Amino acid sequence: MANIVVFGSQWGDEGKGKIVDILAEQASAIVRFQGGNNAGHTLVVDGEQCILHLIPSGVLHPGKLCLIGNGVVLDPAVFCHEIDKLAAKGLDVSPTRMMISKKTHVIMPYHRLMDGARETVKSDAGKIGTTGRGIGPCYEDKMHRCGIRAGDFADPELLRGKIALALEEKNVLFKHHYGLEPLDAEAVFAEVQPFAERLVPYLGDVSTAIQEAQADGMVLFEGAQGTHLDIDHGTYPFVTSSNTVTANAASGSGCSPRDLHRIVAIVKAYTTRVGGGPFPTELQDADGEYLQTKGHEFGATTGRRRRCGWLDLVVLRESTRLNGPTELAITKLDVLSGLKELKLCVAYEYRGQTVAYPPQEQNGMAHVTPVYESMPGWDEDISAARSWDELPANAVSYLRRIEVITGVPIGIVSVGPDRAQTF
Repeated sequence: MANIVVFGSQWGDEGKGKIVDILAEQASAIVRFQGGNNAGHTLVVDGEQCILHLIPSGVLHPGKLCLIGNGVVLDPAVFCHEIDKLAAKGLDVSPTRMMISKKTHVIMPYHRLMDGARETVKSDAGKIGTTGRGIGPCYEDKMHRCGIRAGDFADPELLRGKIALALEEKNVLFKHHYGLEPLDAEAVFAEVQPFAERLVPYLGDVSTAIQEAQADGMVLFEGAQGTHLDIDHGTYPFVTSSNTVTANAASGSGCSPRDLHRIVAIVKAYTTRVGGGPFPTELQDADGEYLQTKGHEFGATTGRRRRCGWLDLVVLRESTRLNGPTELAITKLDVLSGLKELKLCVAYEYRGQTVAYPPQEQNGMAHVTPVYESMPGWDEDISAARSWDELPANAVSYLRRIEVITGVPIGIVSVGPDRAQTF
């Protein structure tokens, strides 16, 4: 059975969690391969909402192996909180069905402190909209080769020494640059040690687990955020701190790229963005308010209001180039019901030229003008639709136009938040 990678094709918040939850039914294992708890996946099953930040969305399916790969940065307190909440719902979150790679880097208290301190001293124009969860500073330590890895939690003396070493430099910054009190290494060790003890039973070799799971069936790879928040290919510097593109599914989990077969691009039927950064199709009018209100567009992690706009097919075209999707999964199509006219951004005007892809210069997208195609909307409530045949003709035309412009077929359509509202 072909393995599947699910990725966000916009700026995150496309509804990846729901699609992963649906596809997980076919999988033997679900792997989270990048990001941290700056992402949030909202799932609705039988009317009950569940928000996950670190644990793979497949946890709601009994018997599925849930793996956290080396490309993730893990906050141990958040992980423990999540497994406690899931256990309270009666779900099995034991180490027999959940594993954390020993190579996964761990978010420490000083990472969160550094993240908040940096954003506080920036001017409003310089803020990138970080969630302040310590994700960026943790990835920095990974690249600086002074990071704490999950496997270190099994060796208290190694952990204690690495914390002390990391704080030598960080305390200079805290005290002399940010005007904060230096952190005591022993106090930090004491803070994380209870979580470390709880995490140790979950540690394992995720690469081998993926290899074994493939022998039994399909493996589902789950990313966080979206393509245009990728550290290399996104709207830099308004990006996340990891590679969100599908190529990272292999390096972020410990498998071969040959193991990635079916690639599903999650596409919200319109466009949203949280935080700062350019957003060419953003609407600051009644239509934008309609999308925000009807779509309940608030961040699952931060609660921040999402900026809303028309579907940007230039952004989507770039996502297909970078990720090579075999199909699209369209989410929140039902939110568009009631709009008389819909617009699709099919190109940009940039420096006197019409361009089909986003400009590569930093902040280039802040200086483009969208080129729109208009399409008629529909009034019908489509939340009960369970096939293409049950959609209004104008909704089908809208979807078909997306297929034509991207050159990628639509394989999944979601018309509401519940697991059942998908075909």
